[in-house]
Amino acid sequence: MKKVVRTDKAPNPVGPYSQGLICGKRVYVSGQGPFNAETGTKPEGVAEQTRQTLKNVQAILEAAGASMDHVVKVTAHLQEVTKDFRAFNEVYREFFNEPFPVRTTVGSDLLDILVEIDVIAELD
Repeated sequence: MKKVVRTDKAPNPVGPYSQGLICGKRVYVSGQGPFNAETGTKPEGVAEQTRQTLKNVQAILEAAGASMDHVVKVTAHLQEVTKDFRAFNEVYREFFNEPFPVRTTVGSDLLDILVEIDVIAELD
């Protein structure tokens, strides 16, 4: 059975998908970008876009009763992976503790953003 996770602290979906779903003891957070839910704006640069994106992920996890420490899998898409990986990785470290979640980071053709991240978290 699926339970929808919804919060006003992260941007509204722009299509037919949920911000997050709880399925059993697992939380799935859809791909989040760097838009601020209050202002609708996005910061400049990959570091600040990564920070805002992870804040959006964090808000959805919290709405589901989870935290970043519950995350077991991260998929990150970078517009320019070769150029931006180091800055992305430095900000990423601010949000996760050891043992770090497993992660896949790929280069993607993102339209008007530099980063998109989705996660899977395991509830206690």
